Amino acid sequence: MLGPVILAASRSDKMRRFVSAAPGTKQVVDRFIAGETVDQVIPIVKDAAAKGLEVTLDVVGEDITTVEQSHAARDAYLELIGRLKELGLGERAEMSVKLSMFGQALEGGHELALANVRPVVEAAAAIGTTVTLDAEDHTTLDSMFAIHEELRKDFPQTGCVIQAYLFRTEDDARRLAAAGSRVRIVKGAYKEPASVAHQDKAEIDKAFVRIVRILMAGEGYPMIGSHDPRLIAITQELARQAGRKLDEYEFQMLYGIRSEEHVRLAAEGHRMRVYTAYGTDWYGYFMRRLAEKPANLLFFARSILTKG
Repeated sequence: MLGPVILAASRSDKMRRFVSAAPGTKQVVDRFIAGETVDQVIPIVKDAAAKGLEVTLDVVGEDITTVEQSHAARDAYLELIGRLKELGLGERAEMSVKLSMFGQALEGGHELALANVRPVVEAAAAIGTTVTLDAEDHTTLDSMFAIHEELRKDFPQTGCVIQAYLFRTEDDARRLAAAGSRVRIVKGAYKEPASVAHQDKAEIDKAFVRIVRILMAGEGYPMIGSHDPRLIAITQELARQAGRKLDEYEFQMLYGIRSEEHVRLAAEGHRMRVYTAYGTDWYGYFMRRLAEKPANLLFFARSILTKG
């Protein structure tokens, strides 16, 4: 299985240097990363809106080592929100944030991450949009869920992400599927031990379906993060069985993957949101995209060979 190997490489400085220097890297990175600056990503938001799509914007970066970097991450999101406000795009774009980027792993990191993310959530609410807290590896989740609960006291629209491959997630889904909640379900893209997570794809898919069923039966707003046609069809059936209207849940897919499906689902009347990452610190995000699908890795390998 190449996926776990690639996920391990996502934490390697040596591999980071190799991949960054490879001649074909930029071509593949550009497929998954919308740009490096706010100015580069804004036209993509406008284009998505013109197609009836919505977006969630992620300023890529994680594993920071200083408080100053955590403040810079906060300020990058505040800059983004300021631009969305200027252009009247707040209702078409929400934000996704990784709390590791806001200092979660530093000394006193829980309080630091909360202090950094709160002004971002407040600024987003002021322009009519929301923030979703991305899930990272299992060791960070108790802190993430606690911050999510604290933020929802003042900003109940704040969302969070749960990951189907973790054994704990069905219980988390039951707890979170309450009125007013916004929960994104994804399969999971971190290297996790067998003691906490399913390792077999079929078992992960089964868990995904069980969790979608829980969310659809609840009173919250499910956000289905998948590119798998079979899981999308199952989700539609589970939503029908739960009596949900098309605007009572949404699909989410990654920028650069199955773009024609984005448009198709939107044309059918579904809410369709494109997870759009941008920024200069793209390595960890990029490697997880390679690990998720062998075709992505083959595309990268071909690009290196043809550009060498």
